[in-house]
Amino acid sequence: MNRYAVIPARYASTRFPGKPLALLAGKPIIQHVWERVHKSGIFNDVIIATDDLKISAVAQEFGAIVMLTDSDLPSGTDRIAAVAEFFEEDSVILNVQGDEPLISTQALKALVEAFNDSEVMMASLMTPFDKEEDLKNPNLVKVVTDYNGNALYFSRSPIPYNRDGEHDCVYFRHIGVYAFRYPALMRFVSLPQGKLEQIEKLEQLRALENGIPIRMINTSYQGIGIDSPEDLESIAKIFTQGTSV
Repeated sequence: MNRYAVIPARYASTRFPGKPLALLAGKPIIQHVWERVHKSGIFNDVIIATDDLKISAVAQEFGAIVMLTDSDLPSGTDRIAAVAEFFEEDSVILNVQGDEPLISTQALKALVEAFNDSEVMMASLMTPFDKEEDLKNPNLVKVVTDYNGNALYFSRSPIPYNRDGEHDCVYFRHIGVYAFRYPALMRFVSLPQGKLEQIEKLEQLRALENGIPIRMINTSYQGIGIDSPEDLESIAKIFTQGTSV
């Protein structure tokens, strides 16, 4: 089984233009992500997929393989698929967001190992909520699973709803790192947006609406992404305290 990691990176961003090249502890954010994924030793290749020449030039300077993709592609998943067209059909492809400079080797390994089960077509990460107030935050996506660990539904609302308050519920937050078998990825990007996907504004619901199961892997990784300059300042403090892969 061939294993590839693809890191999509766009320069344009409504809240944080030029985010991949913003400096964190003296390096561009995208370099931190690439170094962590590359040093994990899990993948045949780690590729940065971008539509921007500035990002491409910087990434090549620090040693990354870069593939330029069409700027009109609608999503990061479509950018991943454009790169994956050059991979073998038995490949597993990980989509690692370019704003996750603390991505952990343990989480990446767990995702890859999920595909030791031949029935797994797509996989992602989840972690238990540790703050009750976060359940009401629509930017933190919730997920519920079946007994086999496959996602039943994702929502911006708290799920499940503990109607009587009589049950001890563990709520899980979805961490947006995805892995696909090659056929599942190509099928996914060929599908139109689903109704639930449009309602919740959650791309992963397209898979569930079309019968593509998503195996959820429980992880301690908290999925600390960077969506704004303020997020960058917060993560910079973590780097000053020391980090581990």
